[in-house]
Amino acid sequence: MPNLLYGDTTSESLAFDLATKWPSSGVLSNEAGIVFGGHAMGRESITRNLGLLNSLWGGGGHKVNRRTTEAFNVAGVRLTMGLAVQPQTVRTFFENSKGLARGSGFAARFLIAWPSSTQGERSFKAPPDSWPHLSAFHRRITALLDQVPVINERGELELPVLDLSPEAKDAWVYYHDEIETALKPGGDMADTRDVASKAADNAARLAALFHLYEHEAPGSISAEHMRAPYRIVTWHLYEARRFLSELVLPPTASNAAKLNTWLLQHCRVEHVQSVNAGYVLQFGPLRDKRTRDEAIAALEEAGRVRLLQHKRQKDIEVNPTLLRSDHDTA
Repeated sequence: MPNLLYGDTTSESLAFDLATKWPSSGVLSNEAGIVFGGHAMGRESITRNLGLLNSLWGGGGHKVNRRTTEAFNVAGVRLTMGLAVQPQTVRTFFENSKGLARGSGFAARFLIAWPSSTQGERSFKAPPDSWPHLSAFHRRITALLDQVPVINERGELELPVLDLSPEAKDAWVYYHDEIETALKPGGDMADTRDVASKAADNAARLAALFHLYEHEAPGSISAEHMRAPYRIVTWHLYEARRFLSELVLPPTASNAAKLNTWLLQHCRVEHVQSVNAGYVLQFGPLRDKRTRDEAIAALEEAGRVRLLQHKRQKDIEVNPTLLRSDHDTA
């Protein structure tokens, strides 16, 4: 049986298996620290590993040269990656890569999501008796997985070509140009141009998946299937902007940004202007007292909050201007 899923593996081992064993695989991990911190991302191997992954994303060929054994080519293969990882692990990976993670375009090839924590709000809910839509999804995915791909004598996938209908192409061009405008200085994506530059490509990929999920057979992708990914890709773009913007900040500034976001959200939801410092330590994003106090001090210096002392307790008062406007995005 071919090995379809990988966790921690070296780039050479992954490339060799794709080229000689089975041409379609996934690197999937819910503890992706083993991927970002593994041998393949070490100082000596990170450049060639990122080069391989970038080539596979583009569907291109990749030649692996060896010192002691024969070199081989990786062609006609497909690889997907799905990684769940802690923010600090990604921060360390980006720092250790010395700019390669973004400069090489590696980060731009992902749809990045950094959802807010729901800890403290996850009350128990009894599951429903059935999940009809999830069951239908599982049946459809199973049917797709049961199909045997066409593999030629060289061990390469021979995949059908999907075309864009004229309406789908018009929709794709519109989205492409809209994102391009956002890359200008002062635009929404000016600080994350590397990620935004791949948005139209990722939208087209999703459109192809939606088409195959619904129709299975080759053909022309409809405008509907081309427009649907825009909402998904655009949401991930703003997630990437938020994540990468905080990622490059020093730890104190990053913690201050997290606390600022949490305070604004809490005050707006609860219709209050101040929060007890002990409550923040218990339910906020910073559970270490020293880290919390440093973040409060940074926000005080920026004029975003002020610390109020009431005998034995402290309250963090949010600048009322921020609660009446959209300045929290600043």
